[in-house]
Amino acid sequence: MLTDLIRKNRSYRRFEESHAIDTETLRGLVDLARLSASGANMQPLKYLLTNTPEQNAKVFPHLGWAGYLAYWHGPEEGERPSAYIIILGDTEIKEAQHMGIDPGIAAQSIMLGAAEKGLGGCMLGSIQKDALRQDLNIPAHYEILLVLALGKPAESVLLEDLPEDGSIKYYRDEADVHHVPKRALDEIIVEL
Repeated sequence: MLTDLIRKNRSYRRFEESHAIDTETLRGLVDLARLSASGANMQPLKYLLTNTPEQNAKVFPHLGWAGYLAYWHGPEEGERPSAYIIILGDTEIKEAQHMGIDPGIAAQSIMLGAAEKGLGGCMLGSIQKDALRQDLNIPAHYEILLVLALGKPAESVLLEDLPEDGSIKYYRDEADVHHVPKRALDEIIVEL
């Protein structure tokens, strides 16, 4: 059921790094994005897949992992993603500033597909783009839009109501469980 997939589709940041994700699985996830909606049906997105330790080691250092957890600098060795899908905007098809909502639609389709396969991930927009471009030899006409980190989750993520102080900041408790506060449904529906 879609509701169950959405609840399972959390931002996981720690993985069982030894759990490999093969290229065919990554291709299948990208195929979900390919079949998804695209503004004006331009289909300007391209996808760079990495799933080897050597390739992944080139991606990992260029990512920011959890802005609200200032003390935590990302997953340790053994907890890192076993694959990445880098979403690129092909500026020969559409100007970078006009990619619109396509990256979000594609990323959500991929992540829901990953959840369906028992995988998890994190959509990362905090990217050192110039350094990543250089390390992976990404041609200049591809704009780096998002990096999707993928793997078998090695942490628990719990959804909860906003606390009394209204803070939306996710946090980890003393048992290292990741908590994600969500606004109430009645709070986000506007009635006129």
